[in-house]
Amino acid sequence: MKEIRPFTATEVAIANPVIRVMSRLNTWAYRLSGGRLFGRWLHGEPIGLVTVTGRKTGRKLTVPLVYLRDGERVIVVASKGGMDAHPLWYGNMMAHPEVEVQIGAEVRRMRARTADAAERAHYWPKLVALNRDFDAYQARARRAREIPVVILSPA
Repeated sequence: MKEIRPFTATEVAIANPVIRVMSRLNTWAYRLSGGRLFGRWLHGEPIGLVTVTGRKTGRKLTVPLVYLRDGERVIVVASKGGMDAHPLWYGNMMAHPEVEVQIGAEVRRMRARTADAAERAHYWPKLVALNRDFDAYQARARRAREIPVVILSPA
């Protein structure tokens, strides 16, 4: 198996604008089609749209995220592909936990919080079963951070 290494500064500098553009395209197509287009990730994982409020600008920002349903809860991962820093949406979400979640054509108001250690231990194997890349992302980021698991509950 190939060794998993952290991203270089150059790789991060290239990846950040690519992620931004791809997220905007994914969001546009998802909204246009009610989730029929770009509603699945690489291995068939479901994607939903999460709209957060910018902590500095106050603007609404939407990101497409792989999610796991747990009853009324929606569980997402702030992985950013295993980069050394949390994704910006996670910081925004922690500053303003009231979010909107769109799954298919349904939009719901929800409240975000970071899973505690026991909850993370409960959800992590389920998330890895959903998207096997999450384990590689955590291995890549291990030196810099533990990837947060975020629980979105009905508001």
